[in-house]
Amino acid sequence: MSGPLAEAFDDEDPTLVVTIAEGCADRLDKALARSVPEDAALSRTRLMKMIADGAVWRAGVALTDPKIKVEEGEVITLMLDPPARVDTLAEDIPLVVVYEDDHLIVVDKPVGMVVHPAPGTPSGTLVNALLAHCGDTLSGIGGERRPGIVHRIDKDTSGLLVVAKSDKAHHGLAAQFERHDVNRRYVALVHAVPNAADPRLRGIKGVSFETGGIIKIATLLARHKTDRQRQAVVWHDGRHAVTRVRVLEAFADQAALVECWLETGRTHQIRVHMAHAGHGLLGDQTYGGKRKISPKALTPQAAEMGNSFPRQALHAATLGLRHPVTDEWLEFTSPLPEDMAALLEALRRPQE
Repeated sequence: MSGPLAEAFDDEDPTLVVTIAEGCADRLDKALARSVPEDAALSRTRLMKMIADGAVWRAGVALTDPKIKVEEGEVITLMLDPPARVDTLAEDIPLVVVYEDDHLIVVDKPVGMVVHPAPGTPSGTLVNALLAHCGDTLSGIGGERRPGIVHRIDKDTSGLLVVAKSDKAHHGLAAQFERHDVNRRYVALVHAVPNAADPRLRGIKGVSFETGGIIKIATLLARHKTDRQRQAVVWHDGRHAVTRVRVLEAFADQAALVECWLETGRTHQIRVHMAHAGHGLLGDQTYGGKRKISPKALTPQAAEMGNSFPRQALHAATLGLRHPVTDEWLEFTSPLPEDMAALLEALRRPQE
């Protein structure tokens, strides 16, 4: 199932234009819930209210019945409330630039940096830094708050991110993400050691196994019913999400260094999928669970560092894509940040 084929939103004309995605033909409320882009942050409850309020239109006619059938490819317009004003200013914030040309820039985002401004975070973001670094050369397609942004990583996830500097590059990069052609590989430190021979892992719905010791996790993801800041695994009315995982290194039976690569790129996808498989990320206060590293199995220092790690141990280590203008394949790698490298070193240290 692909995402929306066309969408438009800006602060002057607060409308969202959505094309019902492939495989999403259904009653209006369900089709919209599966086709509206994640960045719009519109829950099904909010969509139902918009339908009831006459804020959902097709071909110039308001659709007020959530049960009306819509077909894939149909264009639906949502009339949104004007967003709170956020002035996005250039800020002289240091950037680690991995690659840059006239069309795109690849940066290594540090832990703690939000990608773009929002009402609660008007400054100190990657976009603020990019405006200072690139001036007015960023693509304008993302609007004032998200110029050039074609994908995101969480505030407390570090690593590689590509930003468009021209509209042509923005369209080309967005198409690659839509087709799942971008190679995005992450490294993570997780609780326990994923093992294909573990019957508990084999019994989890959505978990399967591929050659080479690869674990495939395929589910639907949607916003949590009671906590809208979280995502949850669902089996109906969600977005298709696929993560593949391979164990790189095991530390007794307490933790593992894993490589994760994304077929899709949903919000919190790796964190939710690893938790679903019973191997939440070290330091993940939202999805990591209550499991602790035993100081008897590893060193006391490793246990203390792992159990008190202040953020999810997740790093976007590899980014591969085709240049949207030259068609050249580009691939970039990023070393582990200092905090994860120190934790990894502690986990590797043998018992005395």
